[in-house]
Amino acid sequence: MNLRFFRQLTTLQWALGLSLAVHAALLTVRFVDPEGFKRVFQDTPLEVILVNAKASEKPVKATAIAQSSLAGGGEAERGRATTPLPPSALTEMGDAAEEAQRRIEALQAQQTLLMAQVRRQLAALPPPDPQQPSPSREAQAREEKRRQLHKLLAEIERRVNEENARPKKRYISPATREEVYAVYYDGLRRRIEERGTEQFPQAAGRKLYGELTMVVTVNHDGRVLDAEVAETSGNLTLDRRAAAIARGAGPFGRFNEAMRRRADQIVVVSRFRFTRDETLETRLTAH
Repeated sequence: MNLRFFRQLTTLQWALGLSLAVHAALLTVRFVDPEGFKRVFQDTPLEVILVNAKASEKPVKATAIAQSSLAGGGEAERGRATTPLPPSALTEMGDAAEEAQRRIEALQAQQTLLMAQVRRQLAALPPPDPQQPSPSREAQAREEKRRQLHKLLAEIERRVNEENARPKKRYISPATREEVYAVYYDGLRRRIEERGTEQFPQAAGRKLYGELTMVVTVNHDGRVLDAEVAETSGNLTLDRRAAAIARGAGPFGRFNEAMRRRADQIVVVSRFRFTRDETLETRLTAH
């Protein structure tokens, strides 16, 4: 029966049938980029991010979709940051704090120099003539320049006064090289360690062990203004007890003249370690 049916087909019917079969086969074929198709089966997903730079060199293996090609750098194994803002307590530590302090001092020197230049320009301008009923165009231009200089001088003085009103902070870290700060920190460290050992933290009759990072701010008169846990031990009770130990260790000594000229307050970033020997050990840290 099947053979009889195929024998009755005309040449045109054979051609149409063959054409339909070929088109159906082509519809099942998918043309793709081999590398892109291979990436679908890889385990690493792509993320969409924004970058603030670009490079002519494309990354060997992309880990994110961005608006520009950018090869990775730094300590990539630690992953990308999920926020552009670092933890507030650790923002200005270590060598970065030393460099920031130098930039601030340079800007302050520039402001002082600019203020002196503006005052000299004002002094060089001839005083206005009240006897002249209608000032000339040159006199009007001179008075406009005087007005602009007064405005600029007032703005600079306002910024300088605001800056002077803020307490000057000095960040003590392993990068701090001044001997005067090292001596003061050593006394501070000893006081905190002694108090932490004497009043070793415990809860419900059990000793609390662990490590955390503490940021301690000390005023020029030796008072502890703040003790903030920058990196938790994982035990909130231990964190609170550590902060209480740092606050209770004060007041420390007053700043001497050399320290006072440079700072109104010092900020110390220290690693607190409550050991199994039931002692508190501290050390300076930059992060």
